[in-house]
Amino acid sequence: MSRLLLVDDDVELAEMLRDYLAQEGFAVTLAHDGDAGSQEALTGQYALIILDVMMPRASGVEVLGRIRSQITTPVIMLTAKGDDVDRIIGLEMGADDYVPKPCTPRELVARIRAVLRRVHSTPTEHADSALQVGALTLWPGKRTAQWQAQALELTSTEFNLLLQLARNAGRVVSKRELSEQALGRSLTRFDRSIDVHLSSIRHKLGRRADGQSWIETIRGIGYQLIRE
Repeated sequence: MSRLLLVDDDVELAEMLRDYLAQEGFAVTLAHDGDAGSQEALTGQYALIILDVMMPRASGVEVLGRIRSQITTPVIMLTAKGDDVDRIIGLEMGADDYVPKPCTPRELVARIRAVLRRVHSTPTEHADSALQVGALTLWPGKRTAQWQAQALELTSTEFNLLLQLARNAGRVVSKRELSEQALGRSLTRFDRSIDVHLSSIRHKLGRRADGQSWIETIRGIGYQLIRE
C-alpha cells in the first residue's frame, strides 16, 4: 500500500479525498498548513506528496522548495483552475505534475497512479546498465544521472523525459510521444508541463560551445537531444 501525504488547508475537502483515496488502496496522512506539511514531508516516508498551492503559514510553492532542497519524493500540485502562473512556477521548482481545482477524486487518483507508475516501474535494464550519449550518462535501473562526469540532480519527471530523449538521441521526439512515454498520460490541449520540465533540464545541462541548447525544439514537431 502506497503512503501519501496530502497537504491542504481545506479540512473538509482533504478528509473527503483521504477517504476516497483509502478506498483506492492508498494510506493517506493529512496536514493542513504549509509548516506542518513541510515537517511531515521531510520525514521521507511517503511515496508521493500532494500539495495545495494556497495555504496558511507557508504556500504550496514554499513547501515544494523546502522539499526539493532535501528529497526527491514525487509531488503533485493542486492549483486553481486556469491559474497558469502557479502551475508553471510549481513545475519550474520541481513538481512532477499538477491537477487543477476543483477536480474529481477520480482524476486525482489517475494522476497519482500515473506518477507512481513512471517512478516505480520495473526497469528492463540491469541496475548497473548505463545509457551514454556524449557527456550524459543515465542509469535507468538506479534512476541516476551524470552530466560531464558530475552528478545530475533530476526530478522523477525530468529523469523520464531526459531518458526518452537520450534513447532517441539525434532523432526528433514528438511532444505527444514524450507525454505518453515519460508522463504516462495522453497529451492535452494547452498543456505546457513538458515545455516547463524541458526548460529546467536545459538549465541544468547548460549550453553547447556554440551557445545553443543541448535539447533543440523543432517547431511544430517535437524535441531532439543533440549528440556530440
